[in-house]
Amino acid sequence: MASNVGGDAGEGEWLKVAQMRAMAEAQDPHAKEVDNLTLRRFLRARDHNVEKASAMFLKSLRWRKEAAPGGSVPLEMVQRDLADDKVCMGGVDRTGRPILLAFPANHLSAKRDMAHFKSFIVYALDNICARIPRGQEKFFCIVDLKGWGYSNCDIRAYIAALEIMQSYYPERLAKAMMIHVPYMFMKAWKMIYPFIDNVTRDKFVFVDDKSLQEALRQEIDESQMPDTLGGKLTPIPLKNYTRSLSA
Repeated sequence: MASNVGGDAGEGEWLKVAQMRAMAEAQDPHAKEVDNLTLRRFLRARDHNVEKASAMFLKSLRWRKEAAPGGSVPLEMVQRDLADDKVCMGGVDRTGRPILLAFPANHLSAKRDMAHFKSFIVYALDNICARIPRGQEKFFCIVDLKGWGYSNCDIRAYIAALEIMQSYYPERLAKAMMIHVPYMFMKAWKMIYPFIDNVTRDKFVFVDDKSLQEALRQEIDESQMPDTLGGKLTPIPLKNYTRSLSA
């Protein structure tokens, strides 16, 4: 049964969640299986407009049935992307939010299969969201662009990943810290930027190399910081993380 517990929402917000639930359940019985915190994230993503939030949520339910049949992404759809170590699991930030590390230089546009890549994004987001503890609703992301070049540039894939996150995982990203950013990436960013909604744009923070250690330490304790960035924690490649869960 859906829970009414959680967060710092006021009575007015929870009333809108209830209205949203009634509207959604009238159109799709599967909405009953979704908790109120999830509904609230969709509500907040649509600036508390109940009708728009309900439409967004119902679209997400329909999408989910195709993107993750049976509740999860088939492993055969993501094995090639997992092998490239594009994503690792880190520790937690100072507020307890789990850390996801992304390495765009490990993505080669010439090798990319769009259907498989979209499944990989869903797979990665599902895994990081599963780590979010009670009392938190978001994850922290470090996008390390070290070594990124033209062979890695894949505007279509970047836009597809953003659309999945914005449309189907609203209010999940706390911050994306962009580090080791090469100058040439900013040309790609200018092409991607118009596809990012206003709320999400503010979550992308570009950090120059001189400020990197200070910025990292503001967000992450040394014990939880990746050892590749001067910390003490060894990140776990997503392929190994999911293996350890199933072991």
